[in-house]
Amino acid sequence: MIVVAGEALIDLVPSPQEPSPSHRGERDTATPDGLLPALQPQLGGGPYNTAVALGRLGSPAAFCSRVSTDAFGAALLHGLHRSGVDTSLVQRGSEPTTLAVADISPDGSAGYGFYADGTADRLFSLPPALPTAVRALSLGTCSLVLEPGASAYEALLHREARRGVFTALDPNIRAGLIADPDAYRSRFRTWLPDLALLKMSEEDALWLAGAGDVAGGGWDAVTAAAEEWLGAGPAAIVLTRGGAGMTALTRGGGELTVPGERVEVVDTIGAGDTVNAALLHRLDAHDALSYAAVTALGDDDWRDILRFAARAAAVTCSRAGAEPPFARELAV
Repeated sequence: MIVVAGEALIDLVPSPQEPSPSHRGERDTATPDGLLPALQPQLGGGPYNTAVALGRLGSPAAFCSRVSTDAFGAALLHGLHRSGVDTSLVQRGSEPTTLAVADISPDGSAGYGFYADGTADRLFSLPPALPTAVRALSLGTCSLVLEPGASAYEALLHREARRGVFTALDPNIRAGLIADPDAYRSRFRTWLPDLALLKMSEEDALWLAGAGDVAGGGWDAVTAAAEEWLGAGPAAIVLTRGGAGMTALTRGGGELTVPGERVEVVDTIGAGDTVNAALLHRLDAHDALSYAAVTALGDDDWRDILRFAARAAAVTCSRAGAEPPFARELAV
């Protein structure tokens, strides 16, 4: 079983409007009379989306979090059950569900504003040791930022890694939530010795390296930072690069890139989370949910794993919201 630990929340996504005649081909989130668009509630949260994607791909998966007893929380649990995800590790609380208001850019990329004060997922507490059937643990996003829950998730990572569980992390940086970037970067480095797989976007890598944006930092800054991080612990780092595809960098000095899948992008909500799930699912298919097995993977193995993840992410990008694919949609 693969356990995904972290937040579950509700994305409030603006409904797209028909563009005005003078703006054909552009995304318009305002109504014709200039009023704000309706916000559509959608199930979300990086770890939540990852768990759902794993379930849809057919991997035995469980979600470990703290979810509200409100109506949004009930809907989130229903979404997990519908995708075949085990919820026995979910804690419950009467506090409200975190809300994330999405801002969709013309290219389909999404930014977020969060309403997370006093919400249920922030009060997550460290559970007992995970069941012996657990082979991998995936964490990331807001859950490792917002206290007091962040410390509990961090303790879970360290404890399970030292018990021999395969660990994966997607920092999925939400800079607006990080009050002290340098302190977060230092904390991130303390996680590296207990990671087997680190996955992140090129933009997040540059942010964590303190190298500015993609234009100002560039690929050389990314690979230099990745080399440092690999030396501190992970067996491999997978970097997502938008339309340029994704790259796997390994502790042994290997580097392999696959191109992105061509698709008409509706939005990118949940695409990175889908990559997380697809990587874990395909690593499992290669019997590589262990540090030693990842280290032993060859170029052909990585090419297959990355191509599978790229196909899965493309499906998610082709439809609105975090709607990862089912296994049948990726059959070749």
